[in-house]
Amino acid sequence: MRNTLRERLEFEGFSTEAAEDAATADEMCRRIPFDVIVSDSGIDVPQAGIPFIVLSADSTLDSAIDALKHGAEDFLTKPVDMNRLLTSIRNAAEPSDQERRPRRQTQRQKRGATPQQAGRIVGSSPEISHVRTLIDKVAPSEARVLITGENGTGKELVARWLHAKSSRSSAPFVEVNCAAIPSELIESELFGHERGAFTSAVKQRKGKFEQADGGTLFMDEIGDMSLSAQAKVLRALQERRISRVGSDKDVEVDVRVIAATNKNLRDEIARGNFREDLYHRIGVIVIKVPSLRERASDIPELVDHFIERICAEYGLPAKRIERKAVEALAAMKWSGNIRELRNVIERLIILSGESISRADVEAYC
Repeated sequence: MRNTLRERLEFEGFSTEAAEDAATADEMCRRIPFDVIVSDSGIDVPQAGIPFIVLSADSTLDSAIDALKHGAEDFLTKPVDMNRLLTSIRNAAEPSDQERRPRRQTQRQKRGATPQQAGRIVGSSPEISHVRTLIDKVAPSEARVLITGENGTGKELVARWLHAKSSRSSAPFVEVNCAAIPSELIESELFGHERGAFTSAVKQRKGKFEQADGGTLFMDEIGDMSLSAQAKVLRALQERRISRVGSDKDVEVDVRVIAATNKNLRDEIARGNFREDLYHRIGVIVIKVPSLRERASDIPELVDHFIERICAEYGLPAKRIERKAVEALAAMKWSGNIRELRNVIERLIILSGESISRADVEAYC
């Protein structure tokens, strides 16, 4: 259920972390400035100072009252109504209560964002070393960055490092997947809306630009954005102000935009699908993340990294992998890049015996 919820929430544009027990969750809360916790475990979420939502198999009124007394934003019973959960998360993540907002901003400033929290960029090949060098040079500046590369190469990880090494690291890092949001909703998602702006707008909602004020907005798959939304993004970048849907008032925003795409935007410009002026606005610096095929020498290091990490997630000692198995993995064509490699390693850990052999690779890949 945890993995299913995480996949759905990430599809909806949320950045998520998953913890299998209270101790892991407590540790995560000390390191990461979460906006919302969804939990059915024993984590002491009220002390974490983060809005939390309780999921429970116990549907009794007493359980709901007890959860709300302890500070829960909402109490939902299993099986979870996904639409209600999404509404509850959005309400908790964007509270109108003036007392909660300073508390959450203080949390972000106190915890900040460090390169360690961004996750490792694994590999020592010249190709990935060049990416790390660019990050070190570009991160301290305010330059807008366009990250290009195939799906699964790690564009989001590069964006997180750019934020973590910037002067904005103590402020929010907000993500939006432009491809996952229907075109009719993208403007509301980015710029927010006023109550009554459309049928389902029952309350004012701040968009991603306002949520990222003072920090970094990561616009993933920006090449899939509609032309009308592109025009509004261009205005926001030029004037540093946005207008919520249904409002005639402007709101000033201080946001560094990092965009990413798996498309060739110059080709999209030629086809009339992408604005050239927006391309030049977002692409002051372009960082191309190499495919796994272009950095095949990193595969052994990546394999070791994923084995260690996945086994730790499963509560297992790191599983041994035979040299010929690594050679077989290095010889494969990775159309899904790093993401595909990680999934394959997880599959091998689950299905193999005491160690991962070449036969396992041939059987399960």
